[in-house]
Formats: sequence, structure tokens, C-alpha cells
Amino acid sequence: MSNGINNAQKPSRFRWVVAGLFFLVYTVASADRANLGVALPFIREEYPMTNAEAGALLSVFLLAYALAQIPSGFASSRYGVRKIFSFSMIATSVFTALMGTVSSVVGLKICRFLLGIAEGPLPIGIASTINNWFPGKEKGTATGIFLAAVKFGPVLVPPLCVAIVAMWGWREIFYFFAIPGVILAIMWYFLVTNQPSESKFVNSKELEYIADEANNVISHQDKAARRDFKKLDKFIRVTPVEPISTSKGLFRSWNVIGCSLGYSFQVGISMILLSWIPTYLVSVKNFSIMNMGFVAAAPWVGAIFGNLLGGILSDRLLGKRRKPGMMLSALATAGMMYALINSPNDPLLYAGLMFLTGTLISIGYSSYMVYPMGLASKKVFPVASSIVNTGGQLGGAAAPFLVGLLLDSYGWSQVFLCMAIASFVSFLILLTIKEPVPAAAVITLDADATTQHQAELKPSNT
Repeated sequence: MSNGINNAQKPSRFRWVVAGLFFLVYTVASADRANLGVALPFIREEYPMTNAEAGALLSVFLLAYALAQIPSGFASSRYGVRKIFSFSMIATSVFTALMGTVSSVVGLKICRFLLGIAEGPLPIGIASTINNWFPGKEKGTATGIFLAAVKFGPVLVPPLCVAIVAMWGWREIFYFFAIPGVILAIMWYFLVTNQPSESKFVNSKELEYIADEANNVISHQDKAARRDFKKLDKFIRVTPVEPISTSKGLFRSWNVIGCSLGYSFQVGISMILLSWIPTYLVSVKNFSIMNMGFVAAAPWVGAIFGNLLGGILSDRLLGKRRKPGMMLSALATAGMMYALINSPNDPLLYAGLMFLTGTLISIGYSSYMVYPMGLASKKVFPVASSIVNTGGQLGGAAAPFLVGLLLDSYGWSQVFLCMAIASFVSFLILLTIKEPVPAAAVITLDADATTQHQAELKPSNT
């Protein structure tokens, strides 16, 4: 009897099962978008195209993906995540499979566009799930898990695609990658509810933990960290805010828009690495197919580490401050892009450089998704998330096409230089937005500081 009572008093941890599931879902989704980059050199053998045309093929997915973000945010806010998310994942698998059936470049573009529309609700759904299922002090870590999946897919893609092409051909790549999404969509529908309070797998203790305001604001435990970072807080412009509760307020917020613009440059650089690096390794570095697969996976291995590290640092070491990681990534990425102008030809050394690049660019990635959580109420957060993600995906859509235009007129040195400049511009934009802190947290901290100051003024008994 006593054992049963004790077990009932222990909080369940089903939110981490949810985290594992959205990691798997987005690993598959990111693989579905990444496989074209590896298949492209083989597709161009069958369908000749200029660099600009190849860049347009790579960009059309993200253009559609960007267009789908804000409608997906409004739909998720109104109807909930569960149904829309599951349908989106099934549609993603269908259009992935159709990529293998096309007979022209136009057909490829149409399928990629429809794939972008289908996949659009997924990041909004995951970000909303994190916002609903995790307390504030775990949201950075949970988002790091989500964005690690964005990078884990591209880790799997190069070696798998190379093996599939060697055994069958490029069309079979898309058939193979379509299968897991259907299975995961069904699992999500039956396991993950819109709110943890609706789930039969979550007990009252876990619900209390998620809802406890002490886990959602900077509290007494964060006081020391806050005092230690006074200069940093001034530099990143820590400011108490009231949550924005209307969609109109979000579109008028420079903090939201500025975050979106900064994200656009970072996603653009990531998409260039994802879509063009395999071609660069084969055509410029003259790597073998096997070496290309090995090196092309390296930045995404680093990105997994960077995303998880960034989420943990943001939540624990920096007391839920989001801007430092974003700004660090922007500066570090600018430096790494410049370093790639004179990169080594040895596959192992180049893989090491790409691993470091992936790590540094990803340290602040999770913070872009968590940052709007400090600005918007939970009801309109899906819209805030969609605004930020729209900016990111528009940058990602433009970048591969612009690289194609640059390559037709210039060379790869100019491409890497432009990426370095773009990343530095994102750093400048981030300087202009504020680090939001809930007003209640500031009041708590001020009260704690006053109490301690009064205690220090009391005469010692000795």
C-alpha cells in the first residue's frame, strides 16, 4: 500500500517522451528536405541545369515553407497542434515519395514546393508543444533537442543517400525516406495531446511542475547568476516586459521582427551548407563520393552538439538569457565563413573544420525559437513563432538561389565572404533587440536583493 502511495506521489516525466518523439519526427522531416542536396549531383547528370537553376530548385522548398509559416501559426493557435501536425507529417511523406516519380525539372520543382507547404506546420507545432509541455527553465533544453533533430537528419542523409545511389539510384532515395514519417505521424496523434492536462500519461505532480510559476520566471535561485552578469545584462539590454497578447501586437514588436531578421541570415547560411556543400566537395575539392558523404555530414554532427550545448547553457548557466548564445553564434559564424575561403583539401581536416563550423553556428540556434516565449502569451505564441520562422525560412529560401547566381558569375571565395558579411549583419541586428524578462521576476529579484542588503547592514553578533 505504502509503495503505491509513494509511486503516486512521484511526478511522471512524460514530457521527455514527447521530446524524444518530436526529435524523431523532425529528424525525418529534416532528412526529407536535406536529401535533395546529396541527390542533386546525380539529378543534374540526368537533367542538365545551370547553377542558378539548381539553386532555384533548392530554394523553392524553403519559399513554400516560409509562406506556410504564418497560416500554420494561426491554424495551430485556433485548432490546436495535434490534428494539423499529424496531417502535415503524412503529407510530407507523400510529397517526398513523389519526388522519385518525376520526369522533369519542372516536376521536381512542383514536388519540392508542395513538400515545403506540407512541412510548414511542423516547426510551429513543435515549438507550441514545447511552450505548453515544458516549464521555462527547461524550454531552452527542449528546444535544443528539437533543433538537434534539424541537424541530425542531415547527419544521416549523406551516408544513407550514397549507399542508396550505389545500390539502386537517386529516385530510390525519396522512396526510402518517405516511409518513417507515416509511422511517426500515427504515433504522434495517439500519444501527444495539445495540452499536458489532456494526456492520460501525465500525472498531477508533473502538471504541477510544468505549471509552477517558480519554474517559469527568474526566481531566487537565479539571483546569483543575475548579479554575476550585470555588465552582460546591460549589454544585451535586459528589460522587464508584459507578454504580448494580440497578433497585431506581435507584428508591431521590433523585438519579434528583429529576432526574425537575425534568424533569416543564420538559416540562410545553414541552408547553403546543407544544399551546396555536397556539390562543392565533389566539383571543387574533387572528393570521392564516399569522402563527400563523410565530410558533408560533419557540420551536422557538430550542430547536434552545438544545439544541445546552447540549450543547456541558456537555461542553466545564463539563467534563461537567450541573446548571448544568438550573438555568439553570429560572430563565430562570420569568422568560420571567412576561414572557409582558404580551407584544407584533406578530407579529415576539412571535416574537422566543418564540425567546428556546425558547432558554433548552432549554439544560438535554439535561442531563436525560445526567445519569443518571453515576449508572447501562450495563446498567441504560435503566431510569434511563425513570424520568427517565416523570416528564417525566407532567408533560407533566398540563400541557395543567390549562391547559384554568384557561382555563375564569380566563385566560392565570394560565396564564403558574403556569408561572413551576412552573419555579422545578423549580429548587428541582434544588438538592437531586448532581452525580455517577466516583470514579476524583476520584482522578485529586487525584493531578494533588498532583503540581503538589509541583512548585510545588521551588526554582527561577534
